[in-house]
Amino acid sequence: MGYMRANRIAGEIKKIVSQMIMNELKDPRISSLTSIVEVKVTRDLRYANIYVSVFGNEKERESTLKALNNSSGFVRREIGKQLKLRYTPEPIFENDNSIENGMYISGLIKKVNDDGADNE
Repeated sequence: MGYMRANRIAGEIKKIVSQMIMNELKDPRISSLTSIVEVKVTRDLRYANIYVSVFGNEKERESTLKALNNSSGFVRREIGKQLKLRYTPEPIFENDNSIENGMYISGLIKKVNDDGADNE
């Protein structure tokens, strides 16, 4: 029962933080191609691991992650305003490379298929 609640809260946090990155956070270090991939909330609702994907080079990823971690207090306060919980989860931003890995693998598959079509 409690685990379903944590999943619902994680979904709401994902919506809130995504909206904040698009509209409210004005830090120039945050890349415009930043997306929230997943949010995992601990069972005691104290911490929210927010997995962020940044499309760009390594420097942009590092600066975006650093800017998001610096703004974690503001993010936490906004989450607390929008969600009525006893404890507002502490946001922990982490890098997620799943989108880049998927694009890389998709490119490899396309290359193999193109090479196979050329050999026929």
